[in-house]
Amino acid sequence: MAATETPLYSKVSNKHRNRNSQSLLEPLLMNGFSLHIALKALAATGQTSVEDATKWLHSHCNDPSLEDPIPQEYALYLCPTGSLNDILVEFWRESKQQCGKNRAHEIFPHITLCEFFTCEDQKVESLYEALKRAGDRFCSCFPTIISLSLHSSSSYIGFFLSDGPANILKSFAAAFATEAMAFADCSVKPSTKQLHLTLANKFCPHHQKTLEQLAKSINPKQSCHWVAALYSRDMRFVHYQVLRALFQYKPQNIDELMLGAGDLIYVDQVQSADPCNGWVIGISHRTGCRGFLPENYTEKANESDTWVKHREYVFTLAHGQSLKNQTGPCIKQKNPSPMPRNVAKMCTPQSSGKSPSQRGLLVIRHGERVDEVFGKSWLQQCFASDRKYCRADLNFPSSLPNRKDSIIAFEHDPPLSSCGIFQSKLIGEALLEKEVMVCCVYSSPALRCIQTAQHVLEGLQLEKKIKICIEPGLFEWTKWEANTTVPSFMTERELTEINYSIDTTYRCNFPLSSLMPSEGYDDFINRCSASIKQIIGSCTTEGNSRVTFDFINLSLKS
Repeated sequence: MAATETPLYSKVSNKHRNRNSQSLLEPLLMNGFSLHIALKALAATGQTSVEDATKWLHSHCNDPSLEDPIPQEYALYLCPTGSLNDILVEFWRESKQQCGKNRAHEIFPHITLCEFFTCEDQKVESLYEALKRAGDRFCSCFPTIISLSLHSSSSYIGFFLSDGPANILKSFAAAFATEAMAFADCSVKPSTKQLHLTLANKFCPHHQKTLEQLAKSINPKQSCHWVAALYSRDMRFVHYQVLRALFQYKPQNIDELMLGAGDLIYVDQVQSADPCNGWVIGISHRTGCRGFLPENYTEKANESDTWVKHREYVFTLAHGQSLKNQTGPCIKQKNPSPMPRNVAKMCTPQSSGKSPSQRGLLVIRHGERVDEVFGKSWLQQCFASDRKYCRADLNFPSSLPNRKDSIIAFEHDPPLSSCGIFQSKLIGEALLEKEVMVCCVYSSPALRCIQTAQHVLEGLQLEKKIKICIEPGLFEWTKWEANTTVPSFMTERELTEINYSIDTTYRCNFPLSSLMPSEGYDDFINRCSASIKQIIGSCTTEGNSRVTFDFINLSLKS
């Protein structure tokens, strides 16, 4: 382009850019949002749509930092697509399964083209223009094949790029840095190190051989299109740990954080190192709010899960050796949010017209427990000095069963409330009304779970035909137990004495003595999974449906 043509091109591109920016800004400004906050919402959502920005603003309505003029940090990565990306993702999965998580798992497969840099919210669209201009300059000379050679050491395994393609990519990164400074006033530092695609980083030395074997199975010559993509992150939480909520949590106190299943939370690792009875202070990625949350409701997430994908420039082969570029809004795809475990799940009832060989599995959580309603002091409310049970409220059970460990055992193995009993019977009646045929029933050894199973059977009018198999492998995560030991449960004899329909001939798959206090989350999942697989494999009764009661209840902070 001639020098005299440059000002005219700048005016045209600026006009186009401003029109796009205005089309997103105007609806937000008309809804009463300030210019600063509207631009912040657009930058935080990758300028995808007015709807996404509006949703972000509504979610962050109580964010104390909403007015803070803190820009996002951006980075430019070159990411593989197609067959090569599929193989790399499979390597990620297999290496994590065999050797555990290492630093490479924190981010998706990529080649770093520049370090993270800041960009003001009002100049983000100019940054997109900088990427497009740099891509247009190099689309014709972008390497058709990027040669990758495997390198391994005691703490790093990855592919190094050969000098020819690496030099072109470095020139592309330098061109982007120049355009970003000119268009968006951003100081970008292109990567000066040898360009590489990391496979594993900072792993245990004894895993090196296994990881090397997995890496050697990757064919780096697989067909691939390369994408230069802009990502952003919240610069305030760079050194924070990222957690993902496994379950929904409703705050019980004003200083606690509302959680939805799948929510991402930033936790300061310095603060989290100070033990607080299983509670940590976190900041919600979704709402920006801060508060206490139960750590055992979460799992570790990846650093890049909180990043936002903005625009990308696709270098793709088309029509022989010519290259085609594509730019446009892209949204980082998130993993489906896991369903909270306190939701009752039931299969669709089988109609009588279906094959009798088809069977279903019902997983039902226990009904309302008395300590969730009246708190941990419920025993003190029900027992006077004479140690006789007194029903202080109609939602207390009408009576308590006798047990060998006296009333103290109810503290860690509470019964259902009156409403919980009513809920359980209604579930049974609903299943009966839908003509769901039940063949076998399994329950956790917790009293609340056995009671739920018993009253569901009463609602089904099957309490005299089907007996409950008590399976300790279905007990909740022991880390949720406030006590340092596993609770003492009622015996089968005690349960049959109060006319509960218990199968005394059933031999459990997971002995009660094998339950360990404060077990790891993976141990909990493996225990439940193994127990359910054993149950499904051993139950050969034919019928239109089979029901399994798997009670995994959620503990709440009092």
